[in-house]
Amino acid sequence: MLKIGIDAMGGDFAPEVAVEGAVMALKKIGKDSRIVLFGDEQRIRALLKKHKCAAENFDIVATTEVIEMGDHPARAFVAKKDSSMAVGFRHLAEGKIDGFASAGSTGAMMVGCMQVIKPIKGVIRPVISTLMPIVMNRRGLLLDVGLNVDAKPEVLAQYGLLGSIFAEAVLDIKNPRIALLNIGEEEGKGNAQAKAAYELLKKQEGINFVGNVESSYIFTGKYCDVVVADAFVGNIILKMAEAMYRINDRLTPFKPWLLNLLRPVLEPVCPKLYYHQNFLNALNYESVGGTIVIGINSPVMIGHGGSSAKAICSLICTMERNIESRVCDKIRDAFKNIVPATEE
Repeated sequence: MLKIGIDAMGGDFAPEVAVEGAVMALKKIGKDSRIVLFGDEQRIRALLKKHKCAAENFDIVATTEVIEMGDHPARAFVAKKDSSMAVGFRHLAEGKIDGFASAGSTGAMMVGCMQVIKPIKGVIRPVISTLMPIVMNRRGLLLDVGLNVDAKPEVLAQYGLLGSIFAEAVLDIKNPRIALLNIGEEEGKGNAQAKAAYELLKKQEGINFVGNVESSYIFTGKYCDVVVADAFVGNIILKMAEAMYRINDRLTPFKPWLLNLLRPVLEPVCPKLYYHQNFLNALNYESVGGTIVIGINSPVMIGHGGSSAKAICSLICTMERNIESRVCDKIRDAFKNIVPATEE
């Protein structure tokens, strides 16, 4: 039985949306998967009753504390030992669940990742990644999108290796093409960090490095499957993509509900209309549910603080694929045999 841990008290609208999203996910996850909810048991059971869902469909782990968004991440994680987040991480470390996700404090989640789950041996710095849409209904990977804003070249080179393993294991991309986000395609472009990272990526064992890629091509899939950047640049790309979705949603005359209603009639005669719609929907964070922490010993995902029930549902489904891929085991195996590239 695969167990997916969810922090029912994490997020701006918890526990209401977390429980509703978990109920929605019941119809989408596999029969051998089970959702484990961490939080105020009385409130969770009341919400399940509201949604006419039997509590027996879930495992509920009762907790008495919550790490709030305004809490100091490290101090709160240590002080609130019975918080839904801290208890969830302990269950993950003890093997009682197979993965853990929360839409709560990102800082506190990273404290749990680093202090409880810990980085895989050989990983310099874990990385936060996101699945990015590519035309023709495919997915790629962008990393880093929020953790290391001043990444050293050797860290960026290692991102290439981590991203390659993840893309092959989770996205089923054979020999994924790895590219470094830069201001030009030619070798020698960029600042000192980019130039040094380029040289290390060329030397990095176990990856298919194809060179630099400009931001105008990262969603086309023409040149690469995995895009490597530091968190400062990666987060800007992520937020811009989310803004593109919101702007398009406001301007388009075809609302998603209308397109879905007409899909059986329109898609056979106008497939490009739905390529366009599917691509834009994939820019919406709700379609993935959150960011994925790569390079630690167990699967962890971090949801958007303002997550809706739909986003929580997607978070659970993405986490299920992450666990099933055994990507953490594959990264551990790779780091036993591959020597990371370093500056001479």
